[in-house]
Amino acid sequence: MTDAPVRYHPDVETIQPDERETVQQLCAAFDVILERTAEDYGHAVRSVHAKAHGVLSGELTVDADLPPELAQGLFATPGTHQVLLRLSTNAGDILPDAISLPRGLAMKVFDVDGARLPGSEGNAQDFVMVNGTVFQAKTADKFLGNLKLLARTTDRMEGTKTVMSSVLRGVRGALEAVGIESAAINSLGGAPNVEPLGETYYSVTPFRYGDYIAKFSLKPVAPAMTALTGGTIHVDGREDAIREDVRSEMAGIDAEWEFRVQLCRDLERQPIEDPTVEWDEAEAPFRKVGTVRVAAQDSWDPAQVQRINEETRFAIWTGIAAHQPLGNINRARNEPYRHSADFRARVNACPYHEPAA
Repeated sequence: MTDAPVRYHPDVETIQPDERETVQQLCAAFDVILERTAEDYGHAVRSVHAKAHGVLSGELTVDADLPPELAQGLFATPGTHQVLLRLSTNAGDILPDAISLPRGLAMKVFDVDGARLPGSEGNAQDFVMVNGTVFQAKTADKFLGNLKLLARTTDRMEGTKTVMSSVLRGVRGALEAVGIESAAINSLGGAPNVEPLGETYYSVTPFRYGDYIAKFSLKPVAPAMTALTGGTIHVDGREDAIREDVRSEMAGIDAEWEFRVQLCRDLERQPIEDPTVEWDEAEAPFRKVGTVRVAAQDSWDPAQVQRINEETRFAIWTGIAAHQPLGNINRARNEPYRHSADFRARVNACPYHEPAA
């Protein structure tokens, strides 16, 4: 680690001329998913990460005495914040767990001071992460192509998807044997059916980090969690096996993750506009800035499910300007994700809101 971190400046982003048109098409593709699932379920669900496997409440403690480049934004002031977390998989329909997909972890941090991002209500900072290091598409128009493919199969052909998932897991295993990892194959059902509590989660896209630029990560450190790392869920015909196993595990685990940031040190080697490029940790290491702790609890408590799963919206554009999302993919995630949440609120007659701590 020899290079100083790159300082944030608006010029680090390159706005594409067709971004507005792509955003409108993303909203239309989301509508296909939203309308089909709402019709079939009689209840609107999220257009992505529809199926939750656990909802949790806990706290984030920001480390004291951080060096200046790490003491930025939310992490500029030591202290403890209440948090809500939601564990999920990435499809826009509620699939049986035999169809193995990447895991997601969304976290809402309360009582965060600072100027807000445009349209960001409340005083929370959201972080949305997955258990992979790169995004599945380089640009928003490529993401749109993937989304249109998924929209055509949403809530259809579950049996075919189950078989295809098994095939894709075999393909993924063969690719990994020769050192190739495919986020696209994982997103289509080829991901390993891993234990959510043992996984490390990544923002995969870059964000402003006060005066600098960073990606974020949550890494499990509690021994009971690291014992699950690399383990898989045994589905055994259980449609909600992941939820059942997480509920059983969280009944006895005091969960703990390190919150880490990876500062950009070279705009060529750690690009802003291409989230398919992994930032090499040897050149840009992750560094701990806080700890997330979640005491043992019922991870499918009905009141928490209602509060977190039904009434709460998680979005990367909910937060402070010091953690502004950066890059084409992040810019394109703003309006369509709010569009999805508005649809869900309208159909379910259950307005989402920024909850209090």
